[in-house]
Amino acid sequence: MASPGIEPEQEPLLGDRTPGRREWDVIETKEHYRSRWRSIRILYLTMFFSSVGFSIVIMSIWPYLQKIDQTADASFLGWVIASFSLGQMVASPVFGLWSNYRPRKEPLVVSIFISVAANCLYTYVHVPASHNKYYMLVARGLVGFGAGNVAVIRSYIAGATSLQERTGAMANTSACQALGFILGPVFQTCFALIGEKGATWDTIKLQINMYTAPVLLGAFLGVLNIILILTILREHRVDDSGRECKNINFEKASTEEVQVPQGNIDQVAVVATNVLFFVVLFIFALFETIVTPLTMDMYAWTREQAVLYDGIILAVLGVEAVLVFMGIKLLSKKIGERAILLGGLIVVWVGFFILLPWGNQFPKIQWEALHNNSIPNTTFGEIIIALWKSPPDNHNEGPTGCPPEQTWCLYTPMVHLAQFLTSAVLIGIGYPSCNVISYTLYSKILGPKPQGVYMGWLTASGSAARILGPVFISEAYTSWGPRWAFSLVCGIVVLAIVLLGAAYKRLVAFSVRHGRIQE
Repeated sequence: MASPGIEPEQEPLLGDRTPGRREWDVIETKEHYRSRWRSIRILYLTMFFSSVGFSIVIMSIWPYLQKIDQTADASFLGWVIASFSLGQMVASPVFGLWSNYRPRKEPLVVSIFISVAANCLYTYVHVPASHNKYYMLVARGLVGFGAGNVAVIRSYIAGATSLQERTGAMANTSACQALGFILGPVFQTCFALIGEKGATWDTIKLQINMYTAPVLLGAFLGVLNIILILTILREHRVDDSGRECKNINFEKASTEEVQVPQGNIDQVAVVATNVLFFVVLFIFALFETIVTPLTMDMYAWTREQAVLYDGIILAVLGVEAVLVFMGIKLLSKKIGERAILLGGLIVVWVGFFILLPWGNQFPKIQWEALHNNSIPNTTFGEIIIALWKSPPDNHNEGPTGCPPEQTWCLYTPMVHLAQFLTSAVLIGIGYPSCNVISYTLYSKILGPKPQGVYMGWLTASGSAARILGPVFISEAYTSWGPRWAFSLVCGIVVLAIVLLGAAYKRLVAFSVRHGRIQE
């Protein structure tokens, strides 16, 4: 039988469990304990592979799209990028519902197979004689559809951990996801050495170059992931105290298993947490979107400098996020999840408040861009696309600074580099804190019942945020400038803090709410 004498390396990643506590006074065999955590760690790896598969191609989509279809323009690139989140938003509730009534291996394997097939389609989008851009749109949408298994992963981990273990397990999940987002672009950079031409396997019309090699790696990782899930993953569900529960997902039931506790889920808390999760992802999606245009406008960086410097900044924020995820596991034991969520939102608000421009120094204006008294019609989307374009042969990066068609450039003070870096650090602390805590709280509010559908809706709300955030900030920033854009963001964060305050007492675990466990 499991006991407090289990070796440290067999302990959950959350940390120590103290004998005598109610969460620990449960019966669990060593075999069940090891199998449960082995399965959870396989899902950590699944989350990592999924993140790598997404981020490994994100910087090469635009040049590849231009290469395969000359009719593709800026607006279509936006649809290609958004198709991932759209696919995930549609698929998340579907896979979540599936996982509630069938073994979770089924939706996991099917979703990963869809992603593998979509990656293979991506490598062949150059083959059709026409409409190649639509094949790429379908491929990216299907990759996003396969990524809807995030709902299943979070649902499984929530159901396979006790209240004491869950915050740490969710933090580890987010850390693996963040690590995948960090390493994906690194792998892309390595594959860039292959070049555009690469090699061609004429028999099957397969081109292996800097655009297709990353997705082939993603397909290989997907196949490996399927094998690991089929051979290692086992169905486990425990209640909030850690006792094994009966569930339709189990391959076999034990007479010692306890029934899932009965009680109503607090729907007000569910809705509030969904809204908070939407706001958290909305804010970070718009921050990622605005980083490059903001730095190019304020500091007159060239496209090459922006790609390099902003890439370094985002990579550092990714490492910072991993450290924050690890720290949250310890901090949550001392002050609780709700306090961390409130503190994270306040830190995010301070970060965006610091971004508000002030002073008498103004950004450099692209006066060089004015020819024959005409103003170039450069859209926000074209500014983004410029980052994917290779420098011309004469290495002329063109005019730098704030484009004159953005009239606010003439009267809005610049955002100083020290402001921007300080803001980035604060947002890099607040966002991961709010991210992991919001869905940790969500899983605890739902309790030990199957959470697939609810997790599906949470994932869908996050996908919608990643679609709407960039659209919002692009319109606000281009039309009104950083002062109004970031003021509106501060207002949104304030509303989120007010919502959290109003629902604060309701954001408690299912078992705590029904008096089965003391908070």
